[in-house]
Amino acid sequence: MIKKDNVWLGMVIGLILPGIAFLIVEILKKQFIFLQRIDLLYIGCVALNLFIVRYLISNGKENTSRGVIGATFICAFIFFFYKIRQ
Repeated sequence: MIKKDNVWLGMVIGLILPGIAFLIVEILKKQFIFLQRIDLLYIGCVALNLFIVRYLISNGKENTSRGVIGATFICAFIFFFYKIRQ
């Protein structure tokens, strides 16, 4: 799937997947009232990167997985500041 082993590629991958998941969560929260107060969905968006990291490490792409881990920390900080402002 991924031929390059690059930290920046991992950062891009690690930011795009949670971003897409975040948009899906926002759409679902507008459709279903009972999901309005569930913050676990946002944590799940960030946790998706764990599956990517596991896949990358098992395929020998350690630098790319480091980028995904870095992006996970960025997403976690964004979630933290998002929750403080609410």
